[in-house]
Amino acid sequence: MKLKVLIADDEPLARERLRFLLSKDEELEIAGECRNGKEVVAELKEKRYDVLFLDIQMPGRSGFDIIEQVGQAHMPITVFVTAHNHYAVKAFEVHALDYLTKPVEPERLKTALRHVKERIASQAALMTHEQLKSVLASLNHRPVARQEHPKRLIVHNGTKDSFVNVENIEWIEAQDYYSCLHVGPKNFMLRETIKQLAETLDPRKFVRVHRSAIVNIDHVREILREGRNEGWVLLSNGHRLKMSKAGWQSLLAASRTES
Repeated sequence: MKLKVLIADDEPLARERLRFLLSKDEELEIAGECRNGKEVVAELKEKRYDVLFLDIQMPGRSGFDIIEQVGQAHMPITVFVTAHNHYAVKAFEVHALDYLTKPVEPERLKTALRHVKERIASQAALMTHEQLKSVLASLNHRPVARQEHPKRLIVHNGTKDSFVNVENIEWIEAQDYYSCLHVGPKNFMLRETIKQLAETLDPRKFVRVHRSAIVNIDHVREILREGRNEGWVLLSNGHRLKMSKAGWQSLLAASRTES
């Protein structure tokens, strides 16, 4: 079954270019086009789309206004299209999967479409989650093989891939569907949630001290407690991170394991 695509842009030439580029992908069906925010809202309320290519600046309502009105939970997978790079951070704050700058380049669009298909595949996999849980429960009596944890992470950035040594990561910051890896003076945006990383990285080295932060315990200098439920983690680089009660307990448990 083809993925149903909605294109929303007030510029006819921009819609035409995007329509032409998307038509080359046999897995897509361009099922609708809109010229302004009002049309987008009406279209999303009436029909179901898998993917939305949404211009940020349109008459009447901006792309951000549309998401606010429709509600993030009811939005299809959204890729923003804009002439201005400075909208990128805000785009990810409202859970856009990706953003494209005008004029849209074919290779950059291919990358965005790959991300879209990966997300849809992940969502489909989640549908069988309960079934897998029952299967795994029946296998609990079998010996569990030791989990291998990654030593390097691959960070995709357009046409460039960067390799990050896990041991060099000082801490990780949640950025919606992304995670920001802090490695010395450099930051890398990884297309994985902090929850996924917490389940993947070695728990003896990387501890989730807060819902928005994971720390490498080798870089923890001090633990600062404030009351019974909250506190701070002071890293060797002087950076302070908020710490929850559960994070404090996990950090202590990991420290005991190390010792």
